[in-house]
Amino acid sequence: MTIPNNDVTSTIQLALAPVFLLTAVVMLITAISGRLARAIDRMRFIHGELLAVEKLTPSLESHYRVEFHDVRIRGRICAIAIFFDVLSGVLISMTVLEIFFFEAGGQHLHGSFVITTFVAGLICFMTALIVVLVEVVYAHRSVGWDLPSSHDEKS
Repeated sequence: MTIPNNDVTSTIQLALAPVFLLTAVVMLITAISGRLARAIDRMRFIHGELLAVEKLTPSLESHYRVEFHDVRIRGRICAIAIFFDVLSGVLISMTVLEIFFFEAGGQHLHGSFVITTFVAGLICFMTALIVVLVEVVYAHRSVGWDLPSSHDEKS
């Protein structure tokens, strides 16, 4: 089966339009992964400090325990955002494949499939953005601005 050149060109153009959204999906995954990596590094540091509890003041130990809990929650929020972002990428990729195969196969494009996967992909992407916003707000609110002095006397 041969496909005329202009049909191939229009099929590729039609299928590549959602690919630009995939670029945004990848950029968001990169940003969230960076936030998750920083949270994990912070948890490792705090864990090390808590293992050396004999050198910590009670107030600093208490502060570290609260911060450890907050950072663990932030890590879980980042994981949820990554889940929705990856799911978005999968759905948008399915949209691209649907468009390409329907057009290349010479069949009429069933809009319901394409619309369903594309809209579901957009909803997942927006959900990931909202979850990232929640994580950023939570991170800002949980920052230990009132860090106790390490020179406090032990009780």
